[in-house]
Parts: sequence; structure tokens; C-alpha cells
Amino acid sequence: MYEGFIKRAIDVMVSFCGIIILALLYGFLAIIIWIDDPGPVFFVQKRIGKNKIPFSMYKFRSMKMSAPHNVPTHLLENPDQYITRVGTFLRKSSLDELPQIWNILIGDMSIVGPRPALWNQEDLLAERDKYGANDVRPGLTGWAQINGRDELEIAEKARLDGEYVRVLKCGGWDAFQMDAKCFLRTFACVAKQEGVVEGGTGKKGRP
Repeated sequence: MYEGFIKRAIDVMVSFCGIIILALLYGFLAIIIWIDDPGPVFFVQKRIGKNKIPFSMYKFRSMKMSAPHNVPTHLLENPDQYITRVGTFLRKSSLDELPQIWNILIGDMSIVGPRPALWNQEDLLAERDKYGANDVRPGLTGWAQINGRDELEIAEKARLDGEYVRVLKCGGWDAFQMDAKCFLRTFACVAKQEGVVEGGTGKKGRP
């Protein structure tokens, strides 16, 4: 009941309102992105959705046009060299993720869930399979996001995603509370720029 209807209804309502409220911000960001590095404003990337079905995820472009496409940041050598000046701010503030509100509205994503993996992140997908975390809609934010984000090792990130899925599958008030906690704590994490590590070094959780 919660996952199949209530959660989706909340996603649609919040994402629809978000697009309207943030329209001017979208326009402003689009202008400064193009001025800083002329080219497409949006970055479209193949990601893995619910039940491992691929979808196109939208972000504000934060990297130069010359940056390798579909390569996880942690696999790039010196990723900072590819990030634009505006992109540095967008990534640290997480404003580059705002276009995913559209993905939420059309049903590719949810507000809260495991962050969508790249199609070639086989290690992360394999770890998530252990916990059933590939069987739910990915999210704009999630339990792993507010508990370490880029600092987390892949195994720890998948384990936290599994914790979220376990509560979600239970449904009811507990699932709603988990979603509300993730959503509200995201604002504090973004404000403090917690867990933002270019290249995803995975420092947290290491022995």
C-alpha cells in the first residue's frame, strides 16, 4: 500500500510543485552553466532503475564538454580537471541534481531511495542484489546519502541501501518515517556539504 500508492502519490505531488516553484532557479542556472562552458545545459546519463531497467537520468552539466561520458567520477584520473567553475558550486551544493525532479515526476525515480547506479557499476549493482536494493525505484536522496554519501565504501553503501529497502517493504508508518527522515536530513547534509568527496574515495567505513 505505502510503496505502491502512497509513496508514488507523494512523489508526483512534490515533484510537480517543485518544478513550478524552482522554474526561475532552473532558468538562472541554465544561463550561468552555458556562459561558463558553452554547450548543452543538461547532462543525460544512462542509469539503472527499478528491477535493473535502464533509464535516462537528467542533471545540470557540471563537467566540461571534453570530459569522458558515462565514466564514474571515482574512475577518472584527477576528476577536478574536468569540472567547470560553476560545476564545482553545483556539485557541492547538490544543485546539479535538481533536474531529476523530472525523473521523479515521470516515474523513473522516487524522492527517496538508493541512488541510481551507472549501467557499468557492476560492483555496486552486485552488492545491492544481496539486499534487494535493485528492486525498488532509485531516489534523489536516500539512507546511504545521509549517512556518508561519497565517503562510503561500495559494500557499506549497499548495506545501508538494504536497510532502507527492508523498512520500505514493511510499509506503514515506519516506511513513511524513514522517507521523511531521509528527506529532511538531506537539507542539513547539503548545507554542511557532508560526504562530498570528488571521486568517491570511500574513506568512511574503512578499517
